[in-house]
Amino acid sequence: MVKVGVKLSFALAERVSWIPGAFDIQFIENDGMAFGWALPGATGKYILTAFRVVAVVLLSIHLYRMGKTGSPRGFRQALSLILAGAAGNIVDSIFYGRLFTRSSFSQPANWSWQGDWGSYAPWFRGNVVDMLHISVQWPSWFPVESWVGMEVFPPIFNIADVAITLGVAWVVLKQKSWLGQGQEPNPRVSESAQ
Repeated sequence: MVKVGVKLSFALAERVSWIPGAFDIQFIENDGMAFGWALPGATGKYILTAFRVVAVVLLSIHLYRMGKTGSPRGFRQALSLILAGAAGNIVDSIFYGRLFTRSSFSQPANWSWQGDWGSYAPWFRGNVVDMLHISVQWPSWFPVESWVGMEVFPPIFNIADVAITLGVAWVVLKQKSWLGQGQEPNPRVSESAQ
């Protein structure tokens, strides 16, 4: 709902300072992957969306099986964050091109059935809505002079990207302890075995 609210309320590149000097809401559309990486052309967009859908389906199946057989709870939670983030961005890619009019630098988008121009892209070729922007800048005392005054983290991202990043970081940081754990007993399996 946050993405829909931003898409319908903000013109492209419109920025509102949430925490001055630290954090802004700034609307952009991303036609590719995280941090603006993209595969070229319409074919690239279809390939990217198909990859996302296949990855989410396979990860969903894997999580379902892990839930039945048991595995470290933290690992399942980390994979669930990744799954939720990927699914959130898939919704944008699949549906937003048909549901909304094109966003412009002068006005927000509208629902496609309310706009004069209709939808802005066919199914599976919509843009991902990004809106979170960390605006913290490198301080004057920073030892790399060319970085002074530059933003510490310039990419604009969304909540789904945060979920994916946190899930991946959690897996990377905890994988050794999870690999060392046996599988957690599954209460459903234990009860049926009695």
